[in-house]
Order: sequence, then structure tokens, then C-alpha cells
Amino acid sequence: MPLTKVTPVKKNILASALLIALPLTLLAQTPAKAVHKAKRLAPSQVEIKSKAVQMAAGIRAAEAALSPAELAIAALIYQGSMPCELGASVTVTADPKAPGYFDLQIKNLKYRMTPVVTSTGAIRLEDQQAGAVWLQLSNKSMLMNQKLGQRLADVCMNPEQVIVAERLIKSPAPSLLDKPIVVASDPKPPVAAPSVAPSLPDAPIVVASDPKPPVAGPDPVPQPALCAAPSYC
Repeated sequence: MPLTKVTPVKKNILASALLIALPLTLLAQTPAKAVHKAKRLAPSQVEIKSKAVQMAAGIRAAEAALSPAELAIAALIYQGSMPCELGASVTVTADPKAPGYFDLQIKNLKYRMTPVVTSTGAIRLEDQQAGAVWLQLSNKSMLMNQKLGQRLADVCMNPEQVIVAERLIKSPAPSLLDKPIVVASDPKPPVAAPSVAPSLPDAPIVVASDPKPPVAGPDPVPQPALCAAPSYC
């Protein structure tokens, strides 16, 4: 059989055919590799998701341990969006899955707050990890950061606090300096109570156990009379 001569034109045709066929083979292999990768990654993603769910459940279980006193404070917390001074706004939302816990947000800052029992009876929420403190008074609330030593928001009021604040403006509470000072016109010195003389102790009575009669002494010896002068004796 005679050998056919490969011309340059045929070489170009073969090279073009190879260039066209090569991407097609690569494209045919790519979906298969992607399927294998998806099969390999699927179990790890499920494990990560299950671990995250378990961690969240553990956090909720740990947060559920609040004392009755803390739950009583949580029942007094005002919720919702409250306007503050300088155009700020604070939103307090109770967590329905964790009674007594609140999510507080101001701008892009979020805090996980829990009630704190105080000796003064003040209504107080804290995020101990972030150092945030939410203090609720009768006429306003304020948000502070103890770690930074800053007041993040002040004069935050819900409708009930607005009523109390207006009432205090119209009839402020009396100050200690406003009380009249009463001065006695004719002060009298205190009368001293009569002093009581101390009683003398009773003298003890001595009783002889064996009384004896007195012993008579010897009769006196008569003495000669004295003379006034020697011539008269």
C-alpha cells in the first residue's frame, strides 16, 4: 500500500481538531469531579451544622438558670424602641426562648443583657462580657459601658417614663435644702435630775458566842491623907 504524503494543510486540520476536542473532554470530566467533591464535602457540612445546633442548645440551657429575684426584675423591664437624647435610639427585646434574657441594640452594637439584683432595688441589666449596663429609672433609662467608662445613651424614655418625667417637671420632688429650719425662741437648759445619795452599807452585828462576866479587880489600898503643911501632920 503506498504511503500517503501528509501535506501542511492536513497537519493544520489535525491540529485544529485536537484543539477543539481537548476542551470538550475537559468539560466532560469537570461535572464528574464536582459531584465527587460535593459528595465529600456534604458529610462535613452536616457535622458542622449539627455541632452548631448543639452549641446553641447548650447556651440556651445555661442561660435558663435564673433566680426568682432576677426573673422578678426582668418582668419590670420596658421593651421596644425608645428614643434617647442626641438622636440616639435603643431597642430592647425579650428572648422568648430564654425567659429573663434581653437583646439590646443601639446602632450597630448588640448586647446580651441579663437582670442583676442590687442592694438599692434599682432595675439593672448587664452584659458582663461586653461591660454594658442598662439602668432603668422611673423617668428615664441610660446605657453605659463600664469597661470603656462611657455613657452610650441617656434620657431614653418609653411612654410611661415620659409621663413621669413631665410630672416631675411640673411638681419636682422637695429638696432637703427646701425644708424650714426650726429654731427655739427661748431655749432652756435641761433640768438635771436630783442626785440620790448613796446608802451606807449596814454595819454588821457581832454576837459573842460565849459571853463571860466581868472580873472584879483587887480592893484598893487606902492611902494616908496628905497634909497641907508639915507642921499640921
